[in-house]
Amino acid sequence: VQLAESGGGLVQPGGSLRLSCAASGFTTDRWGIGWFRQAPGKEREGVACIGGLNSGAVYADFVKGRFTISRDFAKNTVFLQMERLEPEDTAKYYCGRRGHCRGIWTADTFGTWGQGTQVTVSS
Repeated sequence: VQLAESGGGLVQPGGSLRLSCAASGFTTDRWGIGWFRQAPGKEREGVACIGGLNSGAVYADFVKGRFTISRDFAKNTVFLQMERLEPEDTAKYYCGRRGHCRGIWTADTFGTWGQGTQVTVSS
């Protein structure tokens, strides 16, 4: 059972990136998959979470409509499309799973973390 993140990189402010979270050993359709990020010296914070069987998505307030989480069932992959990136979005991004996205969805309630992918927003 694994999750593997990819798609990070260096992007200028205002740019876009699409992150991928590929699952193996289980199917994502019955799990809540969450994207989190962690900047140096800071705690891991939730960005977005998508529930199983398209039961909906939740977002952190700071996303402000800039990010979209989605799922490709055939590829068993969850994506995070990030638009209008800001320097404050610089962090390592991780995906994790738990049973659902309802209620409080903090990092300590998720497991099966991937290795992360670095996103750097800088001119």
